[in-house]
Amino acid sequence: QVQLVESGGGLVQAGGSLRLSCVARSRYVFNAMAWYRQTPGKSRELVAAINSDGFPTYVDAVKGRFTISGNTVNKTVSLHMNRLQPEDTAVYYCNAFLLGANFWGQGTQVTVSS
Repeated sequence: QVQLVESGGGLVQAGGSLRLSCVARSRYVFNAMAWYRQTPGKSRELVAAINSDGFPTYVDAVKGRFTISGNTVNKTVSLHMNRLQPEDTAVYYCNAFLLGANFWGQGTQVTVSS
């Protein structure tokens, strides 16, 4: 069983900051943990990921603004979001990846007002 528990999110003005956190309740050690986001009518997209070596990757749209941190052994991942823009508005999902299987949190809404 894998349960991903997210916290954070909410409403912020453009230029502001938010932090998302996720804890995985599982006996597994994951290959990677990540944050995705999704807006109505669009596919879920990868925002940032961190692998078992602690190496982060980011989608171009958030490079320099978002920072992912965490540890696949401790099963925690956070996303620090700075200089938020209205186009960052979405439901953000925590993800854990293990041997080809993806596990998801329930999602948390981030809304950036202009």
